[in-house]
Amino acid sequence: MPAAAPLLRLLTIFWWPLVSPLAPDHLQSPPKFLSLNGSRLNHLLLDSNSGHIYVGAVNKLYHLSPDLQLLSWGKTGPKLDSPDCLPPIDPMECTQAETTDNSNKLLLLEEVKGGDPLSLIVCGTVLQGICEKRSLNNVSRVLYKTDNPVDTQYVAANDPRVSTVGVVVEQKGVPLMLVGRGYTSKGPGGIPPITMRRLAPVASHSAPTFSHEELGKLVVGSYSEYNNHFVKALHHNNYVYFVFSRRDVWGRREYRTYVSRLCAGDPSFYSYVEVPLSCGGAYNLAQAAVLGKHREQPALFVAMAMGQGSTPTATDRSALCVYKVEDLDRALHDAQLLCYAQEGRDANSEEKAYIEYEVSSKCLNLPKDSLTEYPCGGEHTPSPIASAIALQAMPALTWSPPISAVTTATEVGHTIVLLGDKTGHLHKVFLHTNGTGARYDTVEVDSESSINADLQLDSSKQNVYVLTERKVTKLPVAQCEKHLDCRSCLSNRDPYCGWCALEGRCTRKMACKRHAQLHHWIWSYGHERQCVSIESLEPSIQSREEQTQVSFTVIQLPVLSKDESLSCAFGNLAAHPAVVMENRITCQSPAPEQLPPSPPGNDHVSVPMALKFGEVTISHTNITFYDCKAVGRLNATSPCMACVSSMWPCHWCVRDELCTHQEICPRQHPIYNTREQDRNPRGPDSCPCVWALQTSPLVPVGIDVELVLQGRNLDMFEDEQEYACVLVIEGQELRLPATLNRSKETGTHVFKCAAHQFGFLGKQFEYSAPVYLQRGSQRIDSAPHLRLQLYDCSVGQSDCSQCRAVAASYQCVWCADENPGCVEPLTGPLEGGILLMIQGSNLGQSYEDIQAGVTVAGVTCRPLPEAYLISTRIVCELQATADVSAGPVIITVRGSETGESQQTFSYQDPQLSGIVPDKGPLAGGTMLTVHGAQLLSGQRTAQGNNQISGLQAFLGSQPCRIDGVSDTRLICRTSHSNQTGKVPVKVVFGKAERVLDRVLFSYMEDPLITDAAPMESFYGGGRIITVFGHNLNVVQQPKMSVSFEAPESYEARRRRYTHVSARNPLVTSHSLCNNVTSEGMLCKSPKVTPNSRIVRVWFEMDNVHIDFDGIKNNPFTYHPNPDLYPLNSEARGTPIRFKPGGVLAVEGKGLKQAISKEEVQAWLGKEKCDVKTLDNTHLYCEPPDEQPEALDDNNLPTLKVLMGSLAFDLGPVQYDSDFLSPVPLPAQIGLAASAAVVVLIVMVIILMYRRKSKQALRDYKKVLVQLETLEINVGDQCRKEFTDLMTEMMDLSSDVGGPGIPFLDYRTYAERVFFPGQKGAPLSQNLDLPDFRRQTVEQGLSQLNNLLNNRLFLIRFIHTLEVQQNFSQRDRGYVASLLTMALHDKLEYFTDVMKTLLGDLVQQYVAKNPKLMLRRTETVVEKMLTNWMSICLYSFLKEVAGEPLYKLYRAIKYQVDKGPVDAVTGKAKRTLNDSHLFREDIDYCAVTLTVLVKSGVEVQP
Repeated sequence: MPAAAPLLRLLTIFWWPLVSPLAPDHLQSPPKFLSLNGSRLNHLLLDSNSGHIYVGAVNKLYHLSPDLQLLSWGKTGPKLDSPDCLPPIDPMECTQAETTDNSNKLLLLEEVKGGDPLSLIVCGTVLQGICEKRSLNNVSRVLYKTDNPVDTQYVAANDPRVSTVGVVVEQKGVPLMLVGRGYTSKGPGGIPPITMRRLAPVASHSAPTFSHEELGKLVVGSYSEYNNHFVKALHHNNYVYFVFSRRDVWGRREYRTYVSRLCAGDPSFYSYVEVPLSCGGAYNLAQAAVLGKHREQPALFVAMAMGQGSTPTATDRSALCVYKVEDLDRALHDAQLLCYAQEGRDANSEEKAYIEYEVSSKCLNLPKDSLTEYPCGGEHTPSPIASAIALQAMPALTWSPPISAVTTATEVGHTIVLLGDKTGHLHKVFLHTNGTGARYDTVEVDSESSINADLQLDSSKQNVYVLTERKVTKLPVAQCEKHLDCRSCLSNRDPYCGWCALEGRCTRKMACKRHAQLHHWIWSYGHERQCVSIESLEPSIQSREEQTQVSFTVIQLPVLSKDESLSCAFGNLAAHPAVVMENRITCQSPAPEQLPPSPPGNDHVSVPMALKFGEVTISHTNITFYDCKAVGRLNATSPCMACVSSMWPCHWCVRDELCTHQEICPRQHPIYNTREQDRNPRGPDSCPCVWALQTSPLVPVGIDVELVLQGRNLDMFEDEQEYACVLVIEGQELRLPATLNRSKETGTHVFKCAAHQFGFLGKQFEYSAPVYLQRGSQRIDSAPHLRLQLYDCSVGQSDCSQCRAVAASYQCVWCADENPGCVEPLTGPLEGGILLMIQGSNLGQSYEDIQAGVTVAGVTCRPLPEAYLISTRIVCELQATADVSAGPVIITVRGSETGESQQTFSYQDPQLSGIVPDKGPLAGGTMLTVHGAQLLSGQRTAQGNNQISGLQAFLGSQPCRIDGVSDTRLICRTSHSNQTGKVPVKVVFGKAERVLDRVLFSYMEDPLITDAAPMESFYGGGRIITVFGHNLNVVQQPKMSVSFEAPESYEARRRRYTHVSARNPLVTSHSLCNNVTSEGMLCKSPKVTPNSRIVRVWFEMDNVHIDFDGIKNNPFTYHPNPDLYPLNSEARGTPIRFKPGGVLAVEGKGLKQAISKEEVQAWLGKEKCDVKTLDNTHLYCEPPDEQPEALDDNNLPTLKVLMGSLAFDLGPVQYDSDFLSPVPLPAQIGLAASAAVVVLIVMVIILMYRRKSKQALRDYKKVLVQLETLEINVGDQCRKEFTDLMTEMMDLSSDVGGPGIPFLDYRTYAERVFFPGQKGAPLSQNLDLPDFRRQTVEQGLSQLNNLLNNRLFLIRFIHTLEVQQNFSQRDRGYVASLLTMALHDKLEYFTDVMKTLLGDLVQQYVAKNPKLMLRRTETVVEKMLTNWMSICLYSFLKEVAGEPLYKLYRAIKYQVDKGPVDAVTGKAKRTLNDSHLFREDIDYCAVTLTVLVKSGVEVQP
């Protein structure tokens, strides 16, 4: 891994934002997520021992720490594969094989009980779903994989859409894996839905790892008929459970959810039993499942969906159902008991249990205790068993959108369910004890992907890992700490959280130290789910000028010990002890000087009062301290009335001018608050005040006016003091002396203010000025409505009509001259419909004055009442006329007064003549120019584009938005159309319509871009982008656009961590495209400010916008601008000297990042410098042979390099002349001397080389002589050895003559070929039968022989056997050999049957892969063919080939035995096996043995 460290760090950069855990909202903002190279995540696995996370993805495998740090990763694909071919994949044999993504299907830990996990089991979809083992510490390291898998090692489904589940169990200390796999239509058939797999080879078995050979499997007749979809595999106690949905073949053939059970130690699947699940009746398809606890009992939580009819497709309606494991085991046990002992029927003889999956077994009538004696079944018990009685449950809750994941947690005995749905949301549900659920929180994890079924809680149960297609997220299951008060804690309804009263925080129950005591931990689902609260506060309000005792009642007061106490704290003041009497508490309020001041503009202050335990606030409330003095101060116009009508118990002391909470005034004459019902005087009506103006409130400016005020309740003032009227005008007080006249009859007081000429500076018609009465220095209350209305008739009335329109009560009159007016527009169409605006003066005092008095060029114009302004403006609608005419606007006011405009209005007849262009895309956006005459009819003489009124343009029925208009040309932008075709152009002038019929506009298919290259450019832009597509010439002016964020805005935003806003707008740059044809065009890349952040690159073709990254799924990239250095970098501006025939070399950096050699242009003066080579740091160009002319007045040409829009002036170039040598004389002499020295050195080297060559030649001849001698010796040795071998062969030929070769008899030969490894043929033995059964058996065998001689029966019999799932390869060989023996005397019939079967086999392989035919002996007919060829070869082997083959064998054996042979290792001096050859010489000697053969009594040597 050290070599992969840089790649791992780079991957971590991309992975970290993908897996960043979500933090609480108040701690950090939600993170952003990026996909990791587009990999889709498939499975998530949690190692509970280490806490590490393993994530299986498409083509990748990731290993994360508990904090989601990337620890290691490995690749699992893509690989060359085809589901129709068997691995290993040979592209020559499997022509349909292609590079295929490897989706992860299984991710499990190989572990043994009580030990650490051994490895990571990884299974994918490629290579028929084979598995491998990987290291837990480095998932890139493969611990085990098979390069040549057999069919029993195909584990997972080879289709990413088909489910696969698994679980690892331990059987007698050996780890095994149980796998549930759905049905796939492609690939090898016969793989059972549930199999048991070995995780390691066993000495007693030859089966490889991950093979199910000689282990249990669920045999199914027709798997496609059942179509199992597995959801979960679970291991609980001593059982393994599978949750899946399948078609109910036994019932109504609808899809239902089932739970099957196996004994974990049952290697033969004798204990298999399944029961259907019912969830409210309508929910029938399981989507996710988990084993958890509810009410302290194990329970199975299943997320179910409602199916679409009789299909396996789920709808959006889903539900959560909970099944007790105890009830589930009871239902499975009852089904087994019925099938074991009652033939599957209940007491009413109704079938309640049956054998499923088309297996040739049936329910039996075994003894009643069979299930007790064989709890996991046996060879004699029926299986697989299915129950006809569904396990019922009602939905805990129903949901939409559908649930895709479920997991559970238990918190102090309560069950919490976490549900993930297909919209990327995680829902938290509290499951009540009655089985109903309540959702209390929802978290959005990924808005673009569904939640994967692998929801995992960490070992601490504090966090949950959520997997979606794009990311892994770590979420806390509860965030109690973010709730800072009791109300927030309980209102959130989080079952994890409760309020710890004496600690003052929201915690989980076990985190609260005194949770067991009453009212110490308050739970939102408890019986008393109310926060500690203060009630019955007495007094709730009090004057800030006094200090009192405050008492209150506390609800839910926690129980305290005797040595513990409570305290009260008011605001920020120090707490002081409280007196506690049960739940009634008494505190001392703060001293007046300690209270905070009332806020500005308020007459009271609310002070928080907290009940505290130490430094912890148990509960709090607010107590109000009011300030009667502030009541009077805040109402300067009427302090008495404000005081006595206040909501506080304040009273007014008249003579003291004091508002107080006390009921006694220092100088008598109190006026009590209006709430004091039993006291007088009281209320605002008793206050001395000025309540009205006796004169008119309308006062003109500039005229002497005398004001008269009326007062009441002024008898309370006994002494005589002067009165004054005070007016406040524009912030300045105007004081006028006042005289008092008292009416004895009414008791009222009348005050006359001195006459005065009022005025104000503001340019307004009217000003409202408050007025009040002052007695000495004391202000008398005045009514709030007491105001004078000062007005100035000269403001706002510009003519007589406006002046006369003022209300008569103001008594305004007119004395002035008239103003000239204007008319707009001055032209209009004959049909009318244009709005004409007439501005002037004396245009009537009301709409009725001019309603029928407006004519334009002699034609009536109808005024609009809603647009009429008195005297100054009339807007009327132009009416139609028959002929072109002109004339003034005449207005008649009230039928008598007439006014005529100085301007002349003209009726015109606008005409249309043509359009440019005549076609555009369906999306619209084409700038259309309409040519014609008098197109400004009805328009103002000076206007902007946003002031066009009464003028509309249409293409057919689609509007064309007008951008500009002149008298001869109208420009509009086309809108979207729904269909192609030609449409006329129509322009509407008010009510006049002009249609251009002879020239039609064509809506054509939108342009489509299929390719664009190159995909990168410098920031300077100008690189030619070649674009290919269709209908590109439909667009009037296509262009390439880029939007980017300037570097200064981007860096500033990065420092502030903000998004792009209006203050940091995006900048857009465009470049026009040229050479536009229907299928191609050339665009220049737009210029971009260097170091900008590129946001979007697109092609803009009218309203058709095509993003560059949508063309090739790759973005357009901008690179830094290249940098070319001057030719003479040491002395800029000084020309460099160039010798004709050479090349100019230019240095730089970043030259080839975004441009090719062919795109670079170099010019030397007026002629081109041919670019020969371009790399990242150098450019070489070949200039012309003769010095070109300069482009400017300089004598020397300069080298200019053009790279897109970038131009580089690299300095002047001066050619060397022939008569001017560039090398000085001293340099020439030095060069000549150097050349002489070099020649001398070369000659010395040549002499030394010749000497060495002669010595090497002598050595070579010596070696040749040695080789010749060695060759002669080897030849002599070979001749000697060949002579020995010939001698031995002659001896062998004489030895094996006659009976010397051990030929087998035909019977033994056939038995060994037909039944390899068996001791004789099964049918060659005599029938050891009792005499009373022999006749019956012989008769049955005779009938079987007749059936075997029936060709049709025999062929169908063989086909029927081969489609059986439990008909193994060994069984096929035995059947073929038995048939060969039975039909041995009828070889012609046997051959005919075999030819028919071979024809059927050929047809099968033609549909699959013909090259795989006869590769392995997998069918009956292949073994029959082997036997048939063995029968036919016997005579040939015995008569022809047997003797030479035996001689060859004996010769090789003699040759080996001639030299030494090691009796222990088997190595020999003369052997053909290189691995058993002695490498060193061994000293040995021959030993002659004398063999004595005893014949009778004599012994002969």
